Amino acid sequence: MKNSLLALLLVLGIGASGFVGKAKAAADGSAKLMQLEADFAKATAEHGVEGFISYFADDAVDLPDRGPIVSGKENIRKSLGTWGPDVSLSWTPVHAEMAASGDLGYTYGTYVYKAKGQDGKPVTGNGKYTTIWKKQKDGSWKVILDMGNSSPPPPAGAAR
Repeated sequence: MKNSLLALLLVLGIGASGFVGKAKAAADGSAKLMQLEADFAKATAEHGVEGFISYFADDAVDLPDRGPIVSGKENIRKSLGTWGPDVSLSWTPVHAEMAASGDLGYTYGTYVYKAKGQDGKPVTGNGKYTTIWKKQKDGSWKVILDMGNSSPPPPAGAAR
């Protein structure tokens, strides 16, 4: 009886430690993706479109709001056009999750796009986004799919 109880406790302990290990790996993966998002947003804020596109893989895909699918980093770059000093894109990730394999993950959240309209007046666009990240052969992480769609502005005083 004692041996059976000891064996059961040992099995449960090993199983629990595996679960704890997986939970820690998932949390570490989510934290890694949130840090990637912070770095991505910083590069965009500091360098505009060039900072933004620098996080895309060569074979990335963009699914722009109300636009056609754009495949390939260079085509995405062309579709974004030139961003003048009056253009800004900022975002706030809400959730991040890493695959158990540790080489693929996704984030989603909200964004704010600001620019001047054709009439010269400020224009603000709000929306939601999803980004899929993939670990590259060199160990870096790149965006392989990005999509966003517009939303009404949040209510006054609400968090983005």
